[in-house]
Amino acid sequence: MTETASGATETAGDLPEFPSSRSRENPFLPPPGLLALHETGESLVRVRQWDGETPWMSTSHEVSRQLLSSDKLSAGISAPGYPITTPSMKAHAPHMEPGLNNTDGAEHTRWRRMLTNSFTRKRMALLRPEIQQMTDELIDRMLEGPNPANLNEAVSLPLPSLMICALLGVPYEDHTFFQKHATVVNSTTKTAEEGAATNKALREYIQGLIEKKMDDPQEDVLTDLGEKIKEGVLAMDEAQRLGLMLLVAGHDTSANMITLGTALLLRNPDQLAALRENAGDERFVANAVEELLRYLTIAHLLARRAVLEDFEIAGVTIRKGDGVIAALPIANHDPEAFPDPARLDLSRRASHHLAFGWGPHQCVGQQLARIELQVAFGSLFTKVPTLSLAADFDSLRFKEDSQAYGIYELPVKW
Repeated sequence: MTETASGATETAGDLPEFPSSRSRENPFLPPPGLLALHETGESLVRVRQWDGETPWMSTSHEVSRQLLSSDKLSAGISAPGYPITTPSMKAHAPHMEPGLNNTDGAEHTRWRRMLTNSFTRKRMALLRPEIQQMTDELIDRMLEGPNPANLNEAVSLPLPSLMICALLGVPYEDHTFFQKHATVVNSTTKTAEEGAATNKALREYIQGLIEKKMDDPQEDVLTDLGEKIKEGVLAMDEAQRLGLMLLVAGHDTSANMITLGTALLLRNPDQLAALRENAGDERFVANAVEELLRYLTIAHLLARRAVLEDFEIAGVTIRKGDGVIAALPIANHDPEAFPDPARLDLSRRASHHLAFGWGPHQCVGQQLARIELQVAFGSLFTKVPTLSLAADFDSLRFKEDSQAYGIYELPVKW
């Protein structure tokens, strides 16, 4: 039996499932069964996940922000009550080494400090001309090739991959290797053996690159990590973990966002027209990207925490050892924070969204992602004004089996 926010009890089988299936009519929206929880008026509800555990889930934008800022919660995957995402992660949890994503307090601050200088807003802004040049070249190359084309292969995946390679100091010619392994990392259906093999392969790859940078320093993040190893403030295995996280997260989420956002805009011609009309207005494009981030919330299975001590929030007592999911897509469709949230409105002021998380564990690369998306969406529909879908919408395969939501292939024509 499980307690609800209203104080009643119910069996696990009665609880809403997290995650649950999306609507085929509008797969861009979060699952309708979870969106309906807004109508109950309860900010916290129990949900049932794949392993039968029943963590709390926040339906509220404000409560999610409070939870993700609280020092009473832990991001430690092995902490009692942590709502584990997949069977592979559950098998790996007891052996999980400390890192940026699963530490708290001073230890987490130490990890984050390692990347502070590498991902400043100013340093990311200086990359805009390079990102623009890469985007223009990729679009031109697509236009010179077969029509129709798969936008994923032509633009969405190469752009952030090229950029993260340049930033980290990873050879782009290795992109097939790390893109394949990134797909395994984000898969919710991978086995424990597949997860372990991918982790090993990527870490060995990152270590080899760092060792080369230590002998031949360059202007890139892996060189920065190598310098910290030399200074004795970072161990090689720690640098491996940071490099792996940056390489995987640095291209896969942005790639999915470009593809998914393009499909969403093609399904909303009035908003697409507004974007085209205002493509030369950097403020409009930047604001439009914030609305797209809110609406789509690529990190659809995050953010998860374990409760370290009893506390009360939104009239509910959360107990030590409970699990909490601050469901980012549901928070970003909270009508109290975003009126008429199911309506895409590129003029909406949506910068308070939680697409990059909130609190100490906010995405470290969010400024780079914003610039990539601003350039991509600001350029694609102006350089290719006749861009349209080259397949029936119903035939598109959405990534409900991945931790980064998206579309596997997006055939487009012009």
